[in-house]
Amino acid sequence: ETPGWARDLAGALPRIDGPGTLRLGAAIGQNMFTPDDISNADIIADDRPYAGWLYGGLALEHTAKGNRRTWELDLGIVGPGSLARQTQILVHEVLGATIPRGWANQLRNEPGIVLLYEEMWQRTWPIDANGPRIAVTPHISGSIGNIYTHAAAGGSIRFGVFGDDDFGPARIRPGVPGSDGIARRDGFGWYLFAGAEGRLVGRNIFLDGNTFTDSHSIDKVPGVLDMQTGVGVAFHSMRLTVMHVFRTHEFKHQAEADRFGVAQATFRF
Repeated sequence: ETPGWARDLAGALPRIDGPGTLRLGAAIGQNMFTPDDISNADIIADDRPYAGWLYGGLALEHTAKGNRRTWELDLGIVGPGSLARQTQILVHEVLGATIPRGWANQLRNEPGIVLLYEEMWQRTWPIDANGPRIAVTPHISGSIGNIYTHAAAGGSIRFGVFGDDDFGPARIRPGVPGSDGIARRDGFGWYLFAGAEGRLVGRNIFLDGNTFTDSHSIDKVPGVLDMQTGVGVAFHSMRLTVMHVFRTHEFKHQAEADRFGVAQATFRF
């Protein structure tokens, strides 16, 4: 049950009040960014800075008639206080991978805030009465803050068995969005999906460097395109997702476009 204070807050926010389903979501995250050559202890002037981002977030999602609107607030810290250095070194030691040597050059401590709004419209077409169906979900989003400021638009297509309030898998932002919340279901659900998003980036602290002090920085590319494909499965109160993401160059002189995998588990409490 969504708590009363969250419903009161939704009533004060634009575009998420009224009939429909309101959900409150919470998240804790730790992101790490490094240059390609982590064996070099010096600053690599033409590659991204070392940076960490430790944050907590609260989101309000309102779903009604195939439309989902979300407000999200993330608060955290960039820099040594994010503990990204300790986490990455520990993981690399356990895996026997190359130990990153350049964390002394990471961005300085800075408190961070990001306020994000996202809107999605979903239309579905059944293949048969009780079987798979197709969903097309365009979206727009935007954020403002000293960590990340952007405007974006895109969409996704899915094929499979899923509920009306399932808008696809969530993903670490920025990127093609989905639904952070999930509904309980009696049977087994699944889907294949593909999506794309274009973004105009006004600020990205992980490329632009610290806001209030000098730090390593790199010239960013203001326009970025994400493309993703993957598969999701859902049962009762759990959803598992695996996807592959292709991201175009984020900064000038970047050697290659980014390609990375994402594995995700979502639970409803």
